[in-house]
Amino acid sequence: MSITRQNFSVIIVSFKSDHVIEKCINSIDNQIEIIVIDNSNDIQFKNKIEKKYNNVKCILSSSNIGMGAGNNLGIKNVSNDYAFILNPDVILKNDTIDEIIKVVKSIDSFGLIAPISDKTQYPNYKLDKNKKQIFDPINPFKVKSVDGFAMLLNLKDLRKIKNFNFFDENFFLYLENEDLCLELIKNNMNIYIIPKSKISHLGGEAVNPKYEDEIELSRNWHWMWSKFYFNKKHYGYLVAISKVIKNLISAKIKFFYYLITFNNKKRRIYQMRLLGLLNSMVGRKSNYRPKLDN
Repeated sequence: MSITRQNFSVIIVSFKSDHVIEKCINSIDNQIEIIVIDNSNDIQFKNKIEKKYNNVKCILSSSNIGMGAGNNLGIKNVSNDYAFILNPDVILKNDTIDEIIKVVKSIDSFGLIAPISDKTQYPNYKLDKNKKQIFDPINPFKVKSVDGFAMLLNLKDLRKIKNFNFFDENFFLYLENEDLCLELIKNNMNIYIIPKSKISHLGGEAVNPKYEDEIELSRNWHWMWSKFYFNKKHYGYLVAISKVIKNLISAKIKFFYYLITFNNKKRRIYQMRLLGLLNSMVGRKSNYRPKLDN
């Protein structure tokens, strides 16, 4: 198996990310095709970024379609064999891609590989202890799942799987990566971490900080919606209930506490958690969208 800069594309889904995305793009080799899916539908951003970078193509989504659907739109526009999905607040090291290209030659087959986060206290992967998976500081090692902010998909092999649709577009935000990893494992596809390939994830900086309050509400709504939906999809309704019952009780108590103590900011956060969870429990779509002024 061989990866080169000629059969390798980068996909970045952005939303109000103009303050940070250029740091990400500047860290990527300019020989590599970059496809930006802009969920802000900002024509000025598109014109600016395509004019500045010859290797960047920016596609405007008609609306804010979320991370999973945004990544799928990017994949549809990739003709290469491999797609490296990045969040706009990820910065590559000088040798991140070189290490991937070098190491992949020694891997027989994979569905997904990922570099390792340089924040060792926050690993960007989960090990399956039942399969005796262990960390290896030098060689690629198999994992159960990886975080969605940096992952390389083997499109060549994944496109051969019958009825494999990449990201479940029911997820707007959160756990679409976990869902993808579970689907890969079900299809006997390996997932690897490349420990010598490192990235920096700024974390929580993908959206312009001036929208922080509204984005925080959106994150809380979608975290609870996605948590219930993910567990219902893979383990059934009753298991999903058992996974979120503590969250439901806690959010309800805190909502009323902050209501009577007049802490409007906290009250709204726990209101969003309740609403996201209840909407998911009754089978409604993840339809909440952050309300932002241009």
